[in-house]
Amino acid sequence: MKTPPFLLLATLVFWGWQSGFLLAGAIMGVVLESARLVKVRWDLTEEDFRRIWNFCVLLALALVVYAFAANEEGGGLSGLLQSSAAAATRNAGLSATAFLRWLPMTLFLFIAAQLFSERGAVPLSAISFFARRRKGSGTAERHVNVSYPYFIVCLFSAGIHANQGTHTYFFGQAILIVWALWSLRSRRFGIVAWLCALAVVMGIAYAGHLGVNQVRQMLEGYNAQWIARFMRQRTDAALSVTSMGQIGSLKLSPRIVIRLEPKNGGAPPEYLREASYRSYRSLKQTWHVGDSRDEFTDLLAETNGTTWVLLPGKTNSSVVNIACYLNGWSRDLDAPDGLLPLPAGSGRLEKLPVFTLKTSKNGAVLAGGPGLVIFDARYGPGATIDSPPASTNFDLDVPTNEVPALDLVVSEMDISGANTRQKLRAVQNFFAGKFTYSTWQGPDKAARTNETVLGRFLLNSRSGHCEYFATATVLLLRQLNIPARYAVGYVVHEKSGRGYVVRERDAHAWCLAWDDQAKAWVDFDTTPGSWVAEEGKRASPLEWLSDARSWLGFQFAKFRWGQTNLRQYVLWALVPVLALLLYQIIFRRGRRRRMRPKTGISAAAIFWPGLDSEFYLLERRLAALGVPRQPSEPLSDWLARALADPALAGLRTPLQELLRLHYRHRFDPAGLSNEERETLARETKTCLDSLSMAAGFLRADRA
Repeated sequence: MKTPPFLLLATLVFWGWQSGFLLAGAIMGVVLESARLVKVRWDLTEEDFRRIWNFCVLLALALVVYAFAANEEGGGLSGLLQSSAAAATRNAGLSATAFLRWLPMTLFLFIAAQLFSERGAVPLSAISFFARRRKGSGTAERHVNVSYPYFIVCLFSAGIHANQGTHTYFFGQAILIVWALWSLRSRRFGIVAWLCALAVVMGIAYAGHLGVNQVRQMLEGYNAQWIARFMRQRTDAALSVTSMGQIGSLKLSPRIVIRLEPKNGGAPPEYLREASYRSYRSLKQTWHVGDSRDEFTDLLAETNGTTWVLLPGKTNSSVVNIACYLNGWSRDLDAPDGLLPLPAGSGRLEKLPVFTLKTSKNGAVLAGGPGLVIFDARYGPGATIDSPPASTNFDLDVPTNEVPALDLVVSEMDISGANTRQKLRAVQNFFAGKFTYSTWQGPDKAARTNETVLGRFLLNSRSGHCEYFATATVLLLRQLNIPARYAVGYVVHEKSGRGYVVRERDAHAWCLAWDDQAKAWVDFDTTPGSWVAEEGKRASPLEWLSDARSWLGFQFAKFRWGQTNLRQYVLWALVPVLALLLYQIIFRRGRRRRMRPKTGISAAAIFWPGLDSEFYLLERRLAALGVPRQPSEPLSDWLARALADPALAGLRTPLQELLRLHYRHRFDPAGLSNEERETLARETKTCLDSLSMAAGFLRADRA
């Protein structure tokens, strides 16, 4: 069925208005509606339609690939993508919505080919693999008119836009749907009943529209990425909740979270720090950032937009390429965010495609941008972005209830009168010689009455994981009047190809000690070095399967977040194919341009066996006389209704005989004989002449 006049024009203008492509929508609408006035038609074959369909599909694929993998502002393609390319790095859904919003444009050539073709319909085999198979088995070709499906696609695409809190889309959609349904309404019911039923449906739809909007507003009050926070480990710059005091074994995952490769043949950094903390709360076994004034401050990128200077003027001797995920979510940016794992002494980050970068006095670097970032970190010994020990003595603070155990340990080490370097060596030897590493914490290691978790570790069990060692070391150094902080991040030790991989089980906690001579914080780790080997022993023999899946996920993430040149490769591969298809569509040899016939049925308009039946001329003549056939109404029922008029009583027998011949011509595999075919044509002409004479009586009766 064809759409009513100017419906596609109005729909495309509405789509353009809602999607920000008003001019494009108006131009496409005018072109499509001009098919009603322009008489020129193209003789398009099934192969032509298939090429046009393939061209539209590949064009849609090229556009969505570009949006899906782009991360620059503006989006490119002369503004066609507007800012959606940059937005695509913030939300995977935006890439899909961009694809859906462009559907009227990507499918425009196909609908235009139908409207300007001789047949005015599309061979089903051109767009359906199954129809193509059935055609190959001898089944007759079927044609479809895609005007109404295109109308539905345009309405759907118009709804893919930013919600401005108005109801213009709903009411515009309602008007267009009423317009489309008006010509299809059933004549068995009056207009008033039809309008009442439509009003009820629209009312229900509007109530549902309001309900969905309220649900959306409610969900927007929550963090859209809260589920991801439960699925992936995420470091909080303000708080670190330890597992000290918990009974049982730590659950350690082999999932790869960081990939790095040293540049210039250098060695990898031993530690990748994400954050450090200064205030320990003994009752909850948690570390906090300390001073509430330690907020993040924004950094400005250099002119290229991907270079960020953390320490101006610092000479960086080593370079490492780091690939890591941003597992958090920023409501302000509406984009992923997270702390970057950086080597100690990082002074410059290059090729880092993030929107914002912030640093804190505790040495944390918070990035907001794509979910995966790959960048070069330049680092070296010396100054760090951490603030020096605070005048508020946060870096020397020790909880009162931990002091007795710490004093006993200090007495056991017997380091009275030692200098700072000697104290550090004594603490290192103390933990190395008298403590063991263990991820299992049994009931015998739990704190007793009037005993803290850390006190039992220092004085009794002397076995625990890195959080025990790091916490005990920080507080012990502070008790020895050495400023110290609690640091969290990862240890780098597992080589993979030319680089290294870091797994979740490589997450680590250690101590930062203040070097008063160098005026810098240095890593001071007292956890027994055997912990790395012990964690490796727990690796599953099938870990290579997990690594393969992780590698595939990493490759997809690179494509997804624009950290690869795959977009250019895909586009360069698609452009020649699109050009070839377009050339074949436009310049195929043998295509003829024809004028639409003014009367009669063209031989080229035979879509299926029997469509050339002259009985259709009778149907049109009776419809012109006021007896139209209803949608989906069988010919037999329609003819019985038409012959109920007394003015047509004399034609009842010949018309019924013609209907019988028409059905045989349409559906009988054997068809009609030459004599019967001539009878159908001859008797139809006779009945048409009789209808012309009876037309006056029919009009008089209706008057």
